[in-house]
Amino acid sequence: MMLPSEKYFGKFEAVFLFYGAMPTGVTVSETGRIFICFPKWGDDVTFTVAEIVHGTLQPYPSLDANLVNQSSITTSFISVQSVVADGKGTLWVLDTGAPNFSEPIKGGAKLVAVDLNTNTIRTVFTFTEDVVLPTTYLNDVRFDFRVGKAGYAYITDSSSRGPGAIIVVDLETGYAWRRLNGANATSPDLFFLPKVEGEILMNRNKDGSTSMFRLASDGIAISPDGKILYFCPLSSRHLYSISTEALRDRTIPDMNLQDHVKYWGEKGASDGMITDAKGNVYAGDYENNSIRKILPNGIMETIAHDPRILWPDTFSIGPDQYLYFIVNQLHRQARFHYGNDLRQKPYSLLRMKIDEPPAPSEIRRLPGNEVVDISRQ
Repeated sequence: MMLPSEKYFGKFEAVFLFYGAMPTGVTVSETGRIFICFPKWGDDVTFTVAEIVHGTLQPYPSLDANLVNQSSITTSFISVQSVVADGKGTLWVLDTGAPNFSEPIKGGAKLVAVDLNTNTIRTVFTFTEDVVLPTTYLNDVRFDFRVGKAGYAYITDSSSRGPGAIIVVDLETGYAWRRLNGANATSPDLFFLPKVEGEILMNRNKDGSTSMFRLASDGIAISPDGKILYFCPLSSRHLYSISTEALRDRTIPDMNLQDHVKYWGEKGASDGMITDAKGNVYAGDYENNSIRKILPNGIMETIAHDPRILWPDTFSIGPDQYLYFIVNQLHRQARFHYGNDLRQKPYSLLRMKIDEPPAPSEIRRLPGNEVVDISRQ
């Protein structure tokens, strides 16, 4: 006799399978190029940024750029958590500078612009000690090129032992500052008890000691017009947003900035998030092997629920109108299981058709100086 079982749904396909180091980040450029990153969390990471070329992983933009020595701390990649193609010819590389979650190496935490036409590093933004703290872990980044002379970047600090925050970067000057520093919305939910694959997720060390799994602001997404930034702590099921204008406005004291935060309700516990051109937010639910779609009016729906979605990590929307996402079994790492690595290779890059293009990061300029805000098309 067949007993009833849980319902699974959502159609997706494998794009690439990983049999080496565990990936966290993926991004698809406007021309369909796919980039991956591998932070140094204990696996044998030969290169921390790669491009998938003809079915193989190639170090990007070169092997040299992925080789670190004392003289190249600020010009090479140390341990990259996130890669983001901005839709206008640049791959942005967010380097934690913190292998194995160490204190960031001085000058090592950085945001790097790589020219996708020449495959060379164009600009490196490093951070002062009041922006990247000894506890900082740079996690993910979004861009808006419609404001300021060169645009702005918004970065989440997902620290496990210090204040969470959103770091704002003026891309013209490189000047950066922390916002919502230690605020409730960027901090772990102290009442949150994550359960993955039916078990409580917590730090379980080799010596038998345990501690709660708590990480601050992680997932981040920006609205198609660049005016709203969505974000969530990793250790939380809550979704928040804030006006990007308020984030940039230095006249608003940080303690008052919390008044500008909007609460959207529970969306499930998420790692990565992304926005499409219509303003829908896509977010993983790592407790339930699911992917959620949050409409601009706040209605949430589950678009995929499958036992193979074992920790949906980073999301990207390609020009082919597919939602790409990394599945990496993050919760099965040895640090959660008394030193026993329970991950089963391969890790995977999956995709599912959503029939929507990615949210734009700029206003398209047409001949004759006519300006079209492509977020409204």
